This record gives sequence, structure tokens and C-alpha cells, in this order.
Amino acid sequence: MFRLKNPKIAVPVVLFAGLIWSFGPLVVRYMEDPQLIPWQYIFGRGLTIFILLNLYLFFEEGKDFYKNYFRIGLSGLIGGSGLGIAMISFMFSITNTSAAITLLCLAAMPFFTALLAFLFLREKISLNVWVSIIIATVGIGIMAIGNTSETSLIGFVFGITSSVGFSVFSVSLRWRKETPKFTTTAFAGFFCVVFASIMILSKDLVFFSSSYNSSLFSLHGTLVCLGLILYSIGSKAIPAAELTLLSLTEVIGGIFWVWLPLFGINEIPATNTIIGGFFLFISLTYYSLVMRWNKRYIGLN
Repeated sequence: MFRLKNPKIAVPVVLFAGLIWSFGPLVVRYMEDPQLIPWQYIFGRGLTIFILLNLYLFFEEGKDFYKNYFRIGLSGLIGGSGLGIAMISFMFSITNTSAAITLLCLAAMPFFTALLAFLFLREKISLNVWVSIIIATVGIGIMAIGNTSETSLIGFVFGITSSVGFSVFSVSLRWRKETPKFTTTAFAGFFCVVFASIMILSKDLVFFSSSYNSSLFSLHGTLVCLGLILYSIGSKAIPAAELTLLSLTEVIGGIFWVWLPLFGINEIPATNTIIGGFFLFISLTYYSLVMRWNKRYIGLN
């Protein structure tokens, strides 16, 4: 695998990865009636992620890449399942509430990760991190108050569930650091394929939507894989705390693209979303600043 050791080059690479991911919500907004075809979307995107990541592993590691699946262990199964649940919840969140709510819920992932690591790995949480968590909780609470309609509240709950799912994936990697991370992510795609297949068959639905929607399913999966590969290359040269701030590219970009009139969506965040998002950004900035001493690297491999 290509090794990037220069932080001056790694930073723009990670920023570009977040920029690629940020187009995901826009792709979903371009779909025809996405709320009516969630399982087809989850199946199509999961299949794309599974195929592309395995192809990437094949070109990187050769024909023996499949042996990674024998090394994922319990941590990989838990982490992959958590990531799969996060991917599934993302779809139900963004089709029931604004893209801003969904993305801001995902921005709270570092704090859910800290809490889960505290509960299950006995990792200590410093006073400064507790302050960040409290500030983030206030922001999430403000956003929740603004989601008064039933569908919007459902979207908010799924957004939080997605964030927790991503955190389970992160904690599973801390639990057993030798877990092959790309293989675990590919397993998450497989998890989505299997779960969606069960739901499609039980509901007597078709596996594929229109050719237009199916192409968007694959496009979103491709964006996820491309961003992940770039992120893995750049993250090895950047400390974990700084990655927290750099990852905000996805959140800011995602909110901006669906608002920008040029793309024809023109989705304007509600006042409570803006206020709650402000608290989240403050908490993330504070978290990153107080964690600058932490030179732990969390690059994927």
C-alpha cells in the first residue's frame, strides 16, 4: 500500500476524502422517491462497497487477500455489523429529516466513541473531553427540540443510531488493533447486502429499482470507497485529534451542497439545526485543541 508520511501532503488528501464523502447526501437527494426504496438502496450501495473494496484489496495484497477474512475475529464481526447498521440508519435518517440533521448527528461520533471506549474498554475520559461531550449534548438536544414532526424525529433518531454504529466500528478497532480494517469495512457492505436481501424477500419486493436510481446507489457506494481509500492513505501521517477537525469537511460540504441553489435542492437548515450545529462545532474544536498532545495515529490498513 502507498505510504504517505508528509503531513503537508496528507492534510489535503484527507480533506479531499471528506469532500468526496460530502457528496453522498446530494446523491440521495437526486434519487427518485428514495423513501420508497430504502432496502434497494442499501442492497445496491452495500454490494458496490463490498465489490470495490475487495477489488482494491486484491490489487494491493494479491490473490491471498481473502485470508484477511479469517483474521477479523469477533472484533471485526462486531465492528463490521456496527458499521453496517450505521450505513442502514444513514438512509432512514436522511430520507426522514434534513441532510444537516443527519450530518450533524454523525459529527458527534467522536463523543459516542469516547463514551463507548470508556464503558467497554475502560479508557479514561479526561475532564476536558467531558466538557466537550456536555457541549455536544446541548447541541444535540437543541436539534432534537427542533424536530417536532414525527417523521423528522424519526430521522433524528436514526441519525444518532448511525453515529453510534460508526462509533462501535471505531471502538472495535481499538479493542483489537490487528483487525484488518478494510476487510471489516467490506464485511459491513456484505452485512448490508444480506440484511437488505432478507427485508426485500420478506416484503416481496424487487432487488433493483430503476436504472437511474440503481446508478445512483452505485455512485454513492463508489464515493464511499474512494473517500475511504484516500482517507486511509492520508490518515497515517496525521494525529487522531487533528483528523477529528479535518473530518468536518464531510459535514460542512454535505450541508452546503444540498443548500447551494446551483444543484437545485435548496435545502435550508432550520434555526434550531444551525444553533445546535454551532454547539457541536464548538465542542469538536475544543476537543481537538485540548487533544493536540495526543500523537496517536489511527490510519486504516
